[in-house]
Amino acid sequence: MSDIPQISESPAAGALSIALIGPDDKRRIAVAGALAGFPGVAITEFASFPADLDDLPRMLKQHFDIIFVDLDSDPDYAFDVVECICAYGTTSVMVYSAKSDLKLAIRFMRAGAREFLTLPIGRADIAGALARASVRGPGNRPARKTARKLFVFLGSKGGCGVTTIASNFAVALAQESGQGTLLIDLGLPLGDAAINLGMVAEYSTNNALQDANRLDSNFLSSLLAKHSSGLFVLAAPGDFPKSEPPPDAIDKLLAVARQSFDYVVVDAGSRLDLRNTVLFEEPAIVYLVTQVGVSELRNSNRMISKFFAGRGRSLQIVINRYMPHALLFDEQHIAKALTRPAQWRIPDDYASARRTQNTASPLALEDSPISTVIRKMARTACGLPAEKEKKGSLGLFFKDVWPFSKAVHETTEP
Repeated sequence: MSDIPQISESPAAGALSIALIGPDDKRRIAVAGALAGFPGVAITEFASFPADLDDLPRMLKQHFDIIFVDLDSDPDYAFDVVECICAYGTTSVMVYSAKSDLKLAIRFMRAGAREFLTLPIGRADIAGALARASVRGPGNRPARKTARKLFVFLGSKGGCGVTTIASNFAVALAQESGQGTLLIDLGLPLGDAAINLGMVAEYSTNNALQDANRLDSNFLSSLLAKHSSGLFVLAAPGDFPKSEPPPDAIDKLLAVARQSFDYVVVDAGSRLDLRNTVLFEEPAIVYLVTQVGVSELRNSNRMISKFFAGRGRSLQIVINRYMPHALLFDEQHIAKALTRPAQWRIPDDYASARRTQNTASPLALEDSPISTVIRKMARTACGLPAEKEKKGSLGLFFKDVWPFSKAVHETTEP
C-alpha cells in the first residue's frame, strides 16, 4: 500500500501540523472532523499504512507536530509504526481505537504513544490532548539516533545453537549498527557465550544479580568485558551460583542495561523459568531458535502457543542447521507446527561452525553461509537494508535522515 494524502496544505506560521494515518476511512474521517473544529490546526490524512517501514521517511517527509495512528486495522503493524516514529523523538504520537482496552493502551504507551483516544472522541478529549502536546512541544523530548531495543534468544531445546547464534548476532549488530551493544549471558549456570567469542571475563552476571541493590550504569560498566568487535559482554559465571537470582534482580539488570546501551542482546538458553521477567514481555523482540526435528518442532509449538500466541512481528522464528534437501517435513508442515512461517533459516555448515569453535573466532567475522544470514538478521534488526547498499543510493539517504527499524524480514538461505 502506498501513502495517499487526502488533504494537502502547508501549515501557516504557528499552526499545529497534524498527520492522520488510518486505513479505515470512517474512523479517520471521524478524527479529522473532531480536529477540524480547532483553529490553528493543519491536517494531512494518509489513507493507508506504508507498505514497508523503510517508506516512513518518504511518507512523513514533512515535519508534523502530532501524528495520529489508527490501531484497529492492523494492531501489530500499527505498533511497529508507532515505535519507529517515536524512535525519532521529535513528534508527539497519539493513537485511537474504537475499543476501550487497557492492555492495548499500555502496550502502545510503552511503544512511545503519548495519548490513547477512544472513538467517538469528545471535543474535551481532543482539546486536552492538543493542549498537552502544545505544552510538551517537540523540543522537550530529545531525539536519539536509534530506538533502544532488547533482543532475546531462546531455544526450543538444549543444543539448538542458541549461544552460537546470539553471540554472533551481537557481534554483527555492534559492527553493522555502530551503536552501543551489550550481550548478556543468562544461560545459567553453564553459559558459554564469552568462550564462543574467545574471551576471558573477570566478572559475570552473578556479580550483577547478587548485588542488585547497588546496580546502576557505573556498576554495570565495571563488570563488562569488551570484544575486539566493539561488543560489550556480561558473561555467565565460571562457577555454579550459590542461589538463584530473583526475577526482579534480572528485571533491574535489563533496565539498567537498556539505559546504558542502544541494543541489548540476551542469550537466555532454554530457560523457561525466566517467563516472569521482562524477557517475555512485549517490548522484547524474541528470537525462538529451533530445528526441523520432531522434538524441536513440538517444543516450539508448545512455547509459541503458551507464551507468544499474541505476538506479531516481535516474535522471530529461527530455524538453525537448516538443510532444505534433507527435511523430515515439508515447509507447509513446518509452518503449521510453528503456527506461522519462520523468518530466518540458518544453513547447516558444520565445517565453519566447528572451525570457529576451535579457534574461538566469531562466525560473524568471516564469510560463510551462516555468517551471511546472521549479518542479514543484525542489519534488519537495527533498521538497515538486509544487504549493504551501493554508495549514492536513496536508501542510504533515508537511513541517515531517519533511522527507522524494520521489525521483520523474511529471508531464504543464500
